[in-house]
Amino acid sequence: MSYTAVDLFCGVGGLTHGLHQAGIHVAAGIDADPSCKFAYETNTPNSRFIEKKIEDVTVKELRDLYPEGNPRVLVGCAPCQPYSSYNRTESKENQWDPLRRFAGLIEELKPDVVSMENVTRLKHFRNGELLEEFLETLRSNNYYIHQQDVDCAQYNIPQLRKRLVILASRLGEIKLPPPIVTSTENYSTVASIIKELPKISAGQADPNDKLHYASRLSDLNMRRMKASKAGGTWHDWPEELQAACHKKHSGRFYSSVYGRMEWTKPAPTITTQCYGFGNGRFGHPEQDRAISLREAALLQTFPPDYQFIAEDEELNISATSRHIGNAVPVALGRVIGEAIVEHLNEHIGK
Repeated sequence: MSYTAVDLFCGVGGLTHGLHQAGIHVAAGIDADPSCKFAYETNTPNSRFIEKKIEDVTVKELRDLYPEGNPRVLVGCAPCQPYSSYNRTESKENQWDPLRRFAGLIEELKPDVVSMENVTRLKHFRNGELLEEFLETLRSNNYYIHQQDVDCAQYNIPQLRKRLVILASRLGEIKLPPPIVTSTENYSTVASIIKELPKISAGQADPNDKLHYASRLSDLNMRRMKASKAGGTWHDWPEELQAACHKKHSGRFYSSVYGRMEWTKPAPTITTQCYGFGNGRFGHPEQDRAISLREAALLQTFPPDYQFIAEDEELNISATSRHIGNAVPVALGRVIGEAIVEHLNEHIGK
């Protein structure tokens, strides 16, 4: 039996592509951002992109996407910015909350299996009330729940990315497989993923891959880049290069910006602003530039030939970086998909 999923908040298809690799057919991905459509449908051509806000999605629409008699799998990564540690303010109480709508659709549809992925800080957002509300919806609808803080590096993803993964099933107990890598010495490294890519300079692109583009650097930031060491911080710079905010007492502790990655370690969390040297530890380990968009995509475990824009389309750096940073790493999507397939095979049959 083949298994069918629908992916809410699908973006450009990181989770969908991972589920596809695991053998799950994703009938459709739903997202409010129309700029995700090309990448979503081009890279997983049997999956349809539906442009719609989550509050406008109906249960009838969802039901119609599943084949008759086929187990229903509903997955999604609700936008995590309100819950992220990169966001210094919490959402207003009256702001529309996509996680609540996700829970409401689960309650109405009652899919056989649910997966939700988000930042670990969701556990503490509003004192944990929002997550507990989501979990209570699952409990009250007779789901077995598996909740796990995932260190992506332990699943052979070359990135120090911590995520909260929830798997839930009405059929029985379900869980993720144990970590693949248990020793930090065996983590997948930046070098293993991007070291062989063609060299480029800041403000230039590889003529054979326009996504392999690195942002321009101002004269000041180029001087800072040249003074930066792999794995170091802005504390390594001479004083005349240090930003005024860093010299304040409160700024002395923000050492995770203006840094270079290290060849022998995983990358830091790839964010929506990963194209900028000053936005995190996004400097190339040895070339005087920030990482390229292609390098960011590879560190997010997108396949090397994943197409984010059409050949005749002009590259929008900030939009493409947002698409890459917001995505569920494809390899994590595959781990989630393999857990679901194993579970459904056990309870329903191959």
